Amino acid sequence: MKLDLLKRLNAARAAREAAILVTDTASGEERLVLERGGFRGDPLAAELEARFRSGKSGAVETADGKSLFLTVHLPPPRLIAIGAVHISQELAPIARIAGFDMTIVDPRTAFATPERFPDVPVLAVWPDEAIARLGLDAYTAVAALTHDPKIDDTPIKAALEAGCFYVGALGSRKTHGKRLERLRAAGVPEEKLARIRAPIGLEIGAQSPAEIAVAIMAEIIRALRLGSEAARERAA
Repeated sequence: MKLDLLKRLNAARAAREAAILVTDTASGEERLVLERGGFRGDPLAAELEARFRSGKSGAVETADGKSLFLTVHLPPPRLIAIGAVHISQELAPIARIAGFDMTIVDPRTAFATPERFPDVPVLAVWPDEAIARLGLDAYTAVAALTHDPKIDDTPIKAALEAGCFYVGALGSRKTHGKRLERLRAAGVPEEKLARIRAPIGLEIGAQSPAEIAVAIMAEIIRALRLGSEAARERAA
């Protein structure tokens, strides 16, 4: 790889930006495509979109007979769980198995303790402070699980503004209706409100915290791999 391409790729990795290295296997010619930079006008746009979603590298042949290899570089997916609750305790090992870096955020110090979450980073601070530390991006999922508007609303709004690939919130449809009213009053536009997954998790009849955690993780993975809109359409 040429030095300038390597520098750009390393910069993208450091900034948690998705990138694909496109290599002509016959000539060795290479180019780097950044997801954030926009690729809709690229002749490989459809294939690039699919690879950014799946995360899979592989060969592809163009219409004019060129053989290309697409090497996909995606940031490690992250899950920020708002609430050091029972569901979060069950969600932590599932997220780890699925390859997600998970962080628990909860200002209630009685709940947000290393003893309750021995294998997961826990930030016993208010979500706005945690978000300032962690940052949010398109490869971050946010799950609001406290049932407390004072804790949940701020990170939900921040996740929508940052373009997080998944934003979910615990609560009944009635609870979510009130949540939407508060977020509208806070200036969140309707198209962004529509991205919130609530009640959170795939509809599998989950009852226990462990079952709800499975439903949440499945919904997060589907949003990551299919895109939030495609996932929503399949769920309808």
